[in-house]
This record gives sequence, structure tokens and C-alpha cells, in this order.
Amino acid sequence: MKYFRFLTYTFIVSLIVLFTACSKQKSATTGWEYNNPKNGGFQVVDYQGQLTGPGLILVEGGTFTMGANYDDPMYDWNNIPRRVTVKTFYMDETEVSNVDYLEYLYWINRVFGADYPEVYKKALPDTLVWRDRLAYNEPMVELYLRHPAYHYYPVVGVSWIQANDYCAWRTDRVNEMLLVQRGILDLDPDQLNENNFNTEAYLAGQYEGLVNRNLQDLNPNSTGERRVRLEDGIILPRYRLPTEAEWEFAAVAQIGNTVYERVLDRRIYPWNSHVLRTDDKSYYGSFMGNFRRGEGDYAGVAGDLNDGAIGPAMVGSFWPNDYGLYNMAGNVSEWVLDVYRPLSFEDVSDLNPFRGNVFERKVRDTEGLIAEKDEFGRLQYEEVPVEDIVDRRNYRKSNNINYMDGDYQSTINQDDWLKETEDSHSSTMYDYSHTTMINDNARVYKGGNWKDNSYWMMPATRRFLDENQASDYIGFRCAMDRVGSDDGY
Repeated sequence: MKYFRFLTYTFIVSLIVLFTACSKQKSATTGWEYNNPKNGGFQVVDYQGQLTGPGLILVEGGTFTMGANYDDPMYDWNNIPRRVTVKTFYMDETEVSNVDYLEYLYWINRVFGADYPEVYKKALPDTLVWRDRLAYNEPMVELYLRHPAYHYYPVVGVSWIQANDYCAWRTDRVNEMLLVQRGILDLDPDQLNENNFNTEAYLAGQYEGLVNRNLQDLNPNSTGERRVRLEDGIILPRYRLPTEAEWEFAAVAQIGNTVYERVLDRRIYPWNSHVLRTDDKSYYGSFMGNFRRGEGDYAGVAGDLNDGAIGPAMVGSFWPNDYGLYNMAGNVSEWVLDVYRPLSFEDVSDLNPFRGNVFERKVRDTEGLIAEKDEFGRLQYEEVPVEDIVDRRNYRKSNNINYMDGDYQSTINQDDWLKETEDSHSSTMYDYSHTTMINDNARVYKGGNWKDNSYWMMPATRRFLDENQASDYIGFRCAMDRVGSDDGY
């Protein structure tokens, strides 16, 4: 009898599901049908969830203690522990490699090289970072970026500005391919100058390109077809650098170290141990990352190299952490989005902490329409003017880099500030170029590298460099926002 009731219940539920699936979607608040041109054609897509962009790994967010969890032998005290929460996001499985960056350079040279050679020149990594006045590193200067032997090694010599430009380019190439795969665009290898695919220009109706077909427009007042819109869920969010909090959260990877919200072992490295060698029986005693063990020891003794890399190692080397991310400790340090301040951890929000916001808007013409794209095919942006935010409660200026640390209200040298101005910066407060190198261009980079000792392998450590400078030990990886649910479903 119970079995019969179960079958009856299952049958009824199945009928309800089938009836619901066959019926048209309706608004829960107005009762009007969606996707019906007879009543106006308001479209609601059957969204199946966010696609995982090429090269990315899902990093499920949550709360963690950001900052120092060990001694501070440097006495910087710039990473005071604090509990914060990070939303779910995506991050590159590995660092961006030389071959990835060469693909970028090739595209730029093909599209802009003839008429705008300065664009290609601006994107070139600084290969001279390998030079040392008292070392012979010329082979790395000449070969590291372009020789196929180094194709899958992390790109270095890239400034923070260049890394951001790469992220923007990657966004457009990925979204262009998604539209090609959907049959909306045809491949267009002849793009030149401003006539190249740009995601924002396309969404704003300022990219023509080789359109194969548009989507059906259910608006009865339209021509019957339309471009892809953001509401269709086809276009991915932009690739970008991770924030400092995201990078540290992803590196620590407590997801593999918790049971029912209980952290079993507080990590100081991206693995469960206070030592740097693995206990894997197949590789017992091997180092877990690429770093300098001591002065003059970059890889150990010939015949039994401890990390196997005199310099950077291939991007997929060593063991991934519990998110599946490689080299979150060692190999190369990595740029993150944040502007550096020594006391940021005391000031930033406890949800998605970040310092460096400069709020912008699209430039519009006198008629209020989005201005024409520039000579490189990109939309133009400007900082939000003061008159547009005078009534806002959540922010009062477009540039918030110095909020609570470097602006007029927070500076300890107010006598040196005749008045607060919109372009106020931290140079006065931090005595830039005299006692510190901290200013609005100081960008955080995280993680240890092949030239570092083991202290910097801890994800909580933080350093900074000017956004226009580069080195032979700093690379980067990209991140992307997760839209919708935070649990990955």
C-alpha cells in the first residue's frame, strides 16, 4: 500500500512538472506572459547558469581570517588579522604564461601595428628586467619571452598597467568567440584599428563586424531582430586582476580543510603543514613550491635538485591547492588590483574588501547618447563628476583611493594642505620619494617567488611596487566575477 501511494505521488509530481514546463512563463506580479509578441514581447531567457571562461577555476567564497597568522620578522605590521568575507569568483588555474602573452602581442601587432605601432610597443614586456650588473643573464633577456622552450613559463616583466590591459583584451576575445560559437558573428581575421570587436562597444551598438545572424526580437514595434544584450546571459563578465582579498582567500584554500564550518587546521601556506616539503610517499621530501632555500641556493645540488627550477618553473608545476590552483606559493609573485596602504586591513569593508575604487561612467554626447568609440575601438570613460553625486549617501567622490588613508580628513599633515581638492592624493601624508615610496600608484603584489625565501610563501604577506614598473619575479593571473549563486549551482 505504501509503495502504491509512493508511485501515485511520484506520478502526480511528474504531471505537475510536465504541465509547468509546457506552460508559458508568466510574471508573478502582473500575470502577463513573457516572450509573447502579442502583449509587448518582454523577453526572459531560460538561463542555464554562468559558463566557466577559458582557463578559470571556480573559487567558492566564504569567510576567513585575512592577514598575518605567523610572526612578522619584517616588522611591517601591514597585515593585521581580520575576519572578512569574499564572494564566489573565478580565478585562473595557473599564472598567465609567455605563450598566452605572445598571443596577445600578435593580435595587437596584427590589428594596430601598421597605423598605431605605439600600441604594440606599450604592450611589450620589459625583458631587460633580467639584467643584473654583476650577473650574466643575457640569455634570459633574449630568450625567456619568445623561445618555445619557455612558452609555458609565467610571463614576467609586465607592469600592473600592462596586466590590466591584457585582462581587457582577453575579455573581448573570449566574448567574441562565444558569439561566433553561437552563430551570431562570423570569424573576422581582417579586423583593423577601431574596427575590432570590443564587448562594451558591441553591447552599445557601436560594432558592426561580420554579423551572421541576430537574435529574434519579440518587440512588435521592432524590425524583428536584435543584437545580443547583457540580459541574454551569453556575454561573460570581464576578466580582471583579483583583489588582494580574493587572491589571499584563493591561495589559503580552506575549502579542503573544513568540516561543517569547522576549520581543522589554520594554514600558513596553501597546504596543511608548517613545513615546505611534501609527505606524499611518491615524492617524499620534495618542496611544495619554487623558492630560494637560502643565500646562493636557488634549486639545490646537481643530481638532486630540491625544486627543479633555477629561476621560474612551468606554470603547472608542483601540486595544486584545494581549489585546483597552481603555484599560489612560489614561482612568481602576482599583481592584484589593490592600491597599497599599510593600514588597509583596518579600514576596508569586511565584505569584498578592496582599496582602489575610482568610479567612472561612459562619456556621452550633448544629446545624452554614448559617445563614439575612440581610435582603438573602445568606449570612452570619465570619472563621475561631483555634481552627479552630491546627493549620494554611499560615496561623495569618484576617486576613493585615499578614503580614510591619504585624503584631507585623514592626513596628519593638514597644515600642508591648503584645501581639499578632487585630485587629492597620499603623497603628502606618506612623504613620497623621501621617507616612503607609497602614493596612489603603489599597487599590491602577493605571494612568494623564485627569488624569495620561505617567509614570502605565506599568502598573508604583502608588498607593493609602482604600477608602471615591472620585475623578473612578478607575473599575474586573471579573475572573473561569479554572477548569481555563490555555491556554484
